Amino acid sequence: MTITRPTLEQVIEIGENLGMSLTHAEAEEYMSLMQGNFDAYDVVDAEPDYTPPVTYPRTTGHTPELADNPFGAWARKVEVKGAGEGKLKGKTIALKDNVALAGVPMTNGASTLAGFIPVSDATIVTRMLDEGATIEGKAVCEYFCLSGGSHTSKPGMVHNPRKAGYSAGGSSSGSAALVGGGIVDMAIGGDQGGSIRMPASFCGIAGMKATHGLVPYTGVMPIEATIDHTGPMTTTVADNALLLEVLAGADGMDPRQYAPKVDDYTKALDRGVQGMKIGVLKEGFVAPNMMPGIADSVKEAAETYRGLGAVVEEISIPDHLLAAAVWGPIALEGLQWQMMQGNGMGMNWKGAYDVGLLDFHAAWRDKADDLSESLKISMLVGQYGIDHYNGRYYAKAQNLARKVKASYDAVFADYDLLLMPTLPITASKLPEPGASITEVITRAFEMIANTSQFDVTGHPSMSIPCGQVDGLPVGLMLTGADYSESTIYAAAAAFEATVDWASA
Repeated sequence: MTITRPTLEQVIEIGENLGMSLTHAEAEEYMSLMQGNFDAYDVVDAEPDYTPPVTYPRTTGHTPELADNPFGAWARKVEVKGAGEGKLKGKTIALKDNVALAGVPMTNGASTLAGFIPVSDATIVTRMLDEGATIEGKAVCEYFCLSGGSHTSKPGMVHNPRKAGYSAGGSSSGSAALVGGGIVDMAIGGDQGGSIRMPASFCGIAGMKATHGLVPYTGVMPIEATIDHTGPMTTTVADNALLLEVLAGADGMDPRQYAPKVDDYTKALDRGVQGMKIGVLKEGFVAPNMMPGIADSVKEAAETYRGLGAVVEEISIPDHLLAAAVWGPIALEGLQWQMMQGNGMGMNWKGAYDVGLLDFHAAWRDKADDLSESLKISMLVGQYGIDHYNGRYYAKAQNLARKVKASYDAVFADYDLLLMPTLPITASKLPEPGASITEVITRAFEMIANTSQFDVTGHPSMSIPCGQVDGLPVGLMLTGADYSESTIYAAAAAFEATVDWASA
């Protein structure tokens, strides 16, 4: 099989787009010389793609009817049974709909991806099935994961399992709602700006964004490789630690992984916090939209830790506020370069590429008007930074990311954990149909003040429920040094065993 060679006119046009002025004679000469390069393309084209094997049988599943879709949280129902034994035997799991499950449609919350079917399982899918899990389907997520609310997905809004008409958070909206509503035991979420921890906070569940690269991202649709995280969302801390034990570790195909350090996380659950040093981060309470009840609930949680034997002190890291700003150019220019202009994959990294996703997603350009408002504004800002400033602010933000990471690391030399509110607010009302662009975008990003920093720095960060305000859950966020997930689990389990947050 041969690839289509360019015409003379195409060579001239390509040159013009690259700023070259080629004469017809020059273009003909270049075109003749290019043929040997394209012969190599023919060789590659003739080879079958090299993809991981699929080992567990499944059907394509079905889209559930409204009556069978609590909270609007299922994108696709399908049952895939794993091995007969293992750490996850008897556990039911929902996958965020940006996680590849071979043979089952994956839309990533987007109308422009409707009809795409992956040919391979994500690494984490294989690991869960190998440990006996049963995957029950794909959970709705926000439009290409660009919202902290639960109102941008094209299947429809996802409702908070504790209060209909209110946000379940995002972008892992369906995952949080299905766990929080007791429909599944566990779910997989993704986190580039807080998308595991934000819905975990809104829905009153445990959500862990582990150290960048601890959990392989292979087979999950990227947004921006330096901030991409995927991980566990569960009802209990113990289940969260159990699931991370299964997910964590290098797979040899994900460039985000830098010799990750794994642990037996469930062994930390009974460790307690006696003598642990916890810093209550002053800058974590200063968001302009911080609800007083949230600050009170989280500070009460800090006192609980003091009563359990931890050393609890208020500390200040001014760069916490800088880190939130640094996230902007990285996330927006990065997503535009990799997820959109790069057709979901981008280039310049070694690992497992989904060629089918790259081909399918490229068609977004023909349907760009259908993209969500939250994605459009992200693309507009990102493309402006690339076009008018040559990506210098992305580059400078990545340099500053090392500075802010060092600021946190300096504190982690003296403190085991940082403590702060996960979000400044509880779940907000879902926008009404026909809401303005301003309202849709405001509801999508109003809660991000404390979470995005740790996507930039890569530190592990977990949200657990610590109380309620007006009947809606409040999230407590615990953050530690790289690969200190066991310390986080020890503290989270100690709090969970002491406080009945749902009655607080």
